[in-house]
Amino acid sequence: MSEDFLFAWKERIADYQRQVREGKTAIEQPTLFDLPQTTWHTADEIDPFSLPHHPSDFYRRPDIEPPDDSNQGCLYFDHVSKIVLYVGETKLSARRRWLGSHDCKDYVLNYIELHRRYDLDVAVNASFWYHVPPTKKILQQWERELIFKWRPPFNKEMWEFYGQPFGKL
Repeated sequence: MSEDFLFAWKERIADYQRQVREGKTAIEQPTLFDLPQTTWHTADEIDPFSLPHHPSDFYRRPDIEPPDDSNQGCLYFDHVSKIVLYVGETKLSARRRWLGSHDCKDYVLNYIELHRRYDLDVAVNASFWYHVPPTKKILQQWERELIFKWRPPFNKEMWEFYGQPFGKL
């Protein structure tokens, strides 16, 4: 991938997500099933850019411990470019989920490597939303709503919009 292509790819994502933050997009989210009303937060109540940042390799760092071991939503960002790269959920603790095999780890490493190749600033961080629903069905719907709202490029649901340029370099 050329430096120009990388810049244009990121700019397209940043433009869309900026419009979402500013409320300038009409987001249509497909619903696979109707969910019961809950007391949990909706995707519209979550501002991913206001969440605390953690290093992208948080799962290897014992000094970064989530407040509890319950299910969690994990978001990856490039804070330099101000884009959400990935949205994920897990019933495991985030550390246990990410210590295992996960394609997104490769995408993040390839993304960082490409920026370093072109001597570009990059700051990929993870953020967590700890107030996730306790039931798997609602948790997966919450994840899906966030994916379709923000269109993070590392989620497979968004490859039709952005391709999959970081699968292999």
